[in-house]
Amino acid sequence: MSLISKNQTGANTYELEISGSGEQFENAIEKAYRKAKGRIAVPGFRKGKATRKMIEKLYGETCFYDDAINDLVPEVVVPVIEEEKLDLVDTPQIDVTSISKEDGVVFKVVCTVKPDITVEGYKGIEVEKAVREVTDEDVENELKRQQEKNGRLITVEDRAAEMGDTVNIDFEGFMDGKAFDGGSEKGFDLKLGSGNFIPGFEDQIAGHNKGEEFTINVTFPEGYQMTELAGKPAEFAIKINEIQTTELPELDDEFAKDVSEFDTLDEYKADIKKKLEERAAANADAVTENRIYDALVEKIQGEIPEVMFEKEIDRLVQDFDIRLRQQNLDMNMYLAFSGMDENKFRETFREQAEKSVKVRLALEKIAALEKLQVTPEEMTAEAEAIAKRYNIGVDRVRSIVNPADLAADILVKNAGKIVKDNAVIK
Repeated sequence: MSLISKNQTGANTYELEISGSGEQFENAIEKAYRKAKGRIAVPGFRKGKATRKMIEKLYGETCFYDDAINDLVPEVVVPVIEEEKLDLVDTPQIDVTSISKEDGVVFKVVCTVKPDITVEGYKGIEVEKAVREVTDEDVENELKRQQEKNGRLITVEDRAAEMGDTVNIDFEGFMDGKAFDGGSEKGFDLKLGSGNFIPGFEDQIAGHNKGEEFTINVTFPEGYQMTELAGKPAEFAIKINEIQTTELPELDDEFAKDVSEFDTLDEYKADIKKKLEERAAANADAVTENRIYDALVEKIQGEIPEVMFEKEIDRLVQDFDIRLRQQNLDMNMYLAFSGMDENKFRETFREQAEKSVKVRLALEKIAALEKLQVTPEEMTAEAEAIAKRYNIGVDRVRSIVNPADLAADILVKNAGKIVKDNAVIK
């Protein structure tokens, strides 16, 4: 293998020309033949017994080229990229520009690398910190939430459904008189006022009684995921099977005993206030940190590859999908309820993704400028913290987490501490 040429074609892109020798190519072809011969049928031979020359004569001399080239990439291309110390942020684009058994293979490799940014003035960043005062109204609102959380559903027989009730319904949707896919379900529990269905759906169920069958008319939002429904009117046939309302417990000492470790409502309210104040302080710290990092991002200079933002969006979308699945939902259902298509949904993460990438790059640069080093003790502590967070063994963490990635995360964390410790908090 050898590097023929290396040219910087953009702020963060390089084009490499790399060759693999004729001998390397021949060895790769032979390897491809041995891997594939058991699957290839040649008249007059049992599978696996035909010679390479016989197979090439029957299927063409180039029949093993694709597999051979794929085997050559890690042998020829990857070592050159490592030798050139290119810090890739995306899979390189690899094309074959010439190929022959005598001269071997020449690859054109386009690499996108991590940007070399500058960041100045990261010490002494000035931000304001405001801790929200917890009021008696806040305490009462939290108490009401706990009351509602501990309420119980009771069946309603003597009145029509009201907003806030939970109704069990059968429904079927029609457009132009024809039922459409995904528009029907039986025995569906819906809390009126939750906003889980398209606008107008829940409002029109209110006022109807158990056992009643009726129709409602709605219009699907523009940009609805199912494009054939987007912006169009539809009719739903509804049947109410059951109406339930929430019966709230009395707010008294017995309630406090049932939901907390305290014997009186006053003690419970005092504890609520204490926890709200702790939450307000933690929130103020988080907001202040965000403001510091917002200011830090403004101090970055350098061109950042778009692919870094897209990959971070991929990660955020994947995390969101995992959280949905933990709630027995899926992405298609969420998109249907929210009326967004996949592209529009991804764009909701763009601002967060761009900030995350920029902050990470800035902190990596600061770690280098400050000549930070990671100690073995820090590596052990970080592995133990991850093990505790995911309830797995430390040895398991060490087996699945790349030590270089772990060290990089620690450096970023320590660089962030330098920025925050040196910030001027007003």
